Formats: sequence, structure tokens, C-alpha cells
Amino acid sequence: MKTIPICAPAQGEPKPYSDPAEAVAELKRLYEEATLFLRERFAEVLRGGPPECRYRAYYPEIRLTTASYDHLDSRLSFGHVSEPGMYSTTVTRPDLYENYLTQQIALVTKNHATSVSIGVSTTPIPLHFAMSGEDGGPVPQDGALTFTLRDVFDVPDLSTTHDEIVNGFDYKHEDGSSPLAPFTAQRIDYSLARLQHYTATAAEHFQNHVLFTNYQFYMEEFVAFALAELANPDSDYDSLITPGNIVITDPNAEIPVPAKAPQMPTYHLTCKGQGGISLVNIGVGPSNAKTATDHIAVLRPHAWLMVGHCAGLRNSQSIGDYVLAHAYLREDAVLDDDLPVWVPIPPLAEIQVALERAVAQVSELEGYDLKRIMRTGTVATLDNRNWELRDQSGPVRRLSQSRAIALDMESATIAANGFRFRVPYGTLLCVSDKPLHGELKLPGMASDFYKTQVARHLLIGIRAMETLRGMPLERIHSRKLRSFEETAFL
Repeated sequence: MKTIPICAPAQGEPKPYSDPAEAVAELKRLYEEATLFLRERFAEVLRGGPPECRYRAYYPEIRLTTASYDHLDSRLSFGHVSEPGMYSTTVTRPDLYENYLTQQIALVTKNHATSVSIGVSTTPIPLHFAMSGEDGGPVPQDGALTFTLRDVFDVPDLSTTHDEIVNGFDYKHEDGSSPLAPFTAQRIDYSLARLQHYTATAAEHFQNHVLFTNYQFYMEEFVAFALAELANPDSDYDSLITPGNIVITDPNAEIPVPAKAPQMPTYHLTCKGQGGISLVNIGVGPSNAKTATDHIAVLRPHAWLMVGHCAGLRNSQSIGDYVLAHAYLREDAVLDDDLPVWVPIPPLAEIQVALERAVAQVSELEGYDLKRIMRTGTVATLDNRNWELRDQSGPVRRLSQSRAIALDMESATIAANGFRFRVPYGTLLCVSDKPLHGELKLPGMASDFYKTQVARHLLIGIRAMETLRGMPLERIHSRKLRSFEETAFL
């Protein structure tokens, strides 16, 4: 059987870099060279003629080697490794991650008084990811080609796309190095592609502060808030980006309606340094919540919050009251294989305080009076929307034993995935029905509630995010999110 030779870009030797900007510039050069090679070879093959070799290019990588246990600043939850050794990570889209990479490289080189090595990895770049975002469109499937794609180009490989780094302990790369970052390049590329698919907006539009909701009403209020901010000359916000990657800077512009609505409509209110807010309508259910957070996590947001509706479980609650989750009863099932239910999901002080202060600011209530409209306690998340139609004795007993004050289908999933991915998380819900007390969510019953409460609830989420935006990054990223073995990169 004839052996097909491998054609790849020329590879130089890895180089040490102490300057983070120079290191990122080299990562960008290597990545652009590799992806351009794949795109050009694919175009040549499509123009005709059988391929003469297997075309392959590799992700760039960062390597760090330390010989000492010493690091300068242990107050940070990131920016250093715990013990001597060799650490590495593959890198994709250094243009998108330029600020992140510059910051993380600066921290490790300073804390360990060493340089990083930038070179070419041994992980091939799948053609699909090299073509992502190009005007040439998606890669045709095998049936539409005159050759078998896998014989000529690399395709996504699940062995380098998994979550073993964030899920596992004592994980090692094939060469024996420990992970320097929480995600491999292929894992990131996969999620970047899925984000475009689910939200109809490109990954580069996502802001560092992400709100999740489970109702379209919030999206409409968010657009109205955004347009008002664009009309305000003193606002820090500079654009609204809608599904379809449409950038709006005119406060009087019409908001386009996409011909085909995405599964998770997403709007981005942008400001300098990605410091704005993205709002994602994940719809209903823990599966959607997991899907959205699985992919947004690779963008390394500074915080994400759930602002949606819930069922109030206490007779003392009223429709329209707020629930600030302090703990979670997880019966959503979707994360059981990744994060067992016995793992506690702790409240994060900075997030909790920001949300409580935002409620006080918007409601104009303080201290003891705030208890009139807000309860703090356990939120239960179930995977069965119609749990009320079954024998209630089992669920109600568990809810009572857990001291739950509210129930929904997304919040615990979002919080648990935030814990799992080391993304600061929080939940502020609004009571829209009380199923244990006969106040069901039926057509017409909640119309007044929706009109009066949605705008205030959304504004509370926005104000909380604005508070978090003003905090130093090291304050938000709590050490309680870090395990025994952690990657140096956030």
C-alpha cells in the first residue's frame, strides 16, 4: 500500500519569550501561517486534480518549565503553578484571545521569574476550524467532494476535545507535560463554532459579563435598555450587536428580525475592553443551560448570572418577589457525570453582595425592608417541567428537607457549570408562580406581573454586572473555585 507523504509548513525551533506581547505576536504569526496553509491547500484541491500528499498544519503552543516551588504572589487564584515541572497548552485564535494570553503569560513569567517557550505543537489543526469564519463557507461533506476528506486533511479529534483537564485530577498531556490552560485548542475551536451556531453571533462579540435568561421578555427589555444607553452621551456602552452579527450604534435604528431565529438568541451591549454585557436566552431546561455554558466557558468570562423566572415555594412569598440563590438543590441530572451531586456549589461573596446591592438600588429598599421583596436561600433545579402532575409527596419532601425557597430548571446547572469551569456565578430569580399554593402560571394570569417586573429584574442584573466590572479581576475569581491541581492560566 502506497504511503502518502505529509506536507506541512516549515517548522522552526521553539523560542523563549519574556515579553508577553512578543510571545503573543509569535503565536499569532504561527497560527496565521498554519491556517493560511490549510485554506490555500484546500482551495487548490477543490480546483481539481488528485491531492499528492496529506496536508497538515499544527496549532502553536506555549510551554513553561519551572524548577522551583517558589512563586511570588499566592494571593492570586491563578497566574502560577503549584510545583516544578513542564507545562504546556495548545493555542487557537490568538487574535481573539490576545488580551487574555498577554495577561496570563505576564503573570506566569513574573511569578516564576522565567520565560515561556513559543513553538509548534504536535496537535494538527482540523480543516473545519481553519476554515471557520472564512468567506469560502463551511467545508463540504465527503459526499460532495471528489476525494475522501479524512485522507487528505485532518478533521476534529475527540481525543483532544474533551473536558478532562477541568473535570479531572493529575491530568497529563501525551508528552508528559501538565496542562497550562483549562482547555485545549481543539476544545476551544469546537465551542467557538457551536456558539455561532446556537446564538447566531460570532464569539468575538461576547462580552466579559454574561446574563442568562429563560424568557424572551428579557431580550426585548435588554434591547430597549441598550438603545437608551446608545442615546446617552455619558454612557460607557458603544454598540448593540444582534443575532446575525449586526452592529447597531444608532439609537433610532430598527432592530432587524432574523429570517431564521437562532436556538439561543443573544444580544451584546458592548463597551471598551469587552467590558459590556451579553444576554443569552437559553430557553427552558437544564440541557440548554449546560449547552450554553459548556461553550461560553471557553471565552473565560469574568462572571455569569442567571436572571429568570421561578416557582416560589413558600406561602410568605408573593408573585414578583426576588430570590437570591445561596445554595442549590441539584436534580437537573445533566451534569452528574461531570460534577457529582455531592459536590457543594458555594455562594461567591462578591457576586452575592453585588446582586443584593443592585436589588436595593433598583427597588430603593434597604436593610430589613429589603426582606419584603427578596429572600435568600436554596434554589432547586429539576429536569421535569411538569413535576406537579406526579405524586408530589416525594419532591415536596425533598424540597422541604433542603429548605428550598424556589424552583426552576436552569439555575443550578448554570451555577454548577460555573463552579466546574471556574467562572464566577450567581442567581437572582423572580417568582412568577406558586404551584404548591395553587397559583399556577397560566395564560393571562401573569401579564401585569410581566409588564411591571421584567424591566426592573433585568436592570438589577445589569447593575450587578456593572458593579462587578468595577472590581479587580483577582477579587472576582475566588480561590474557592480552584482545586488541588489547577492550571496557571485562568
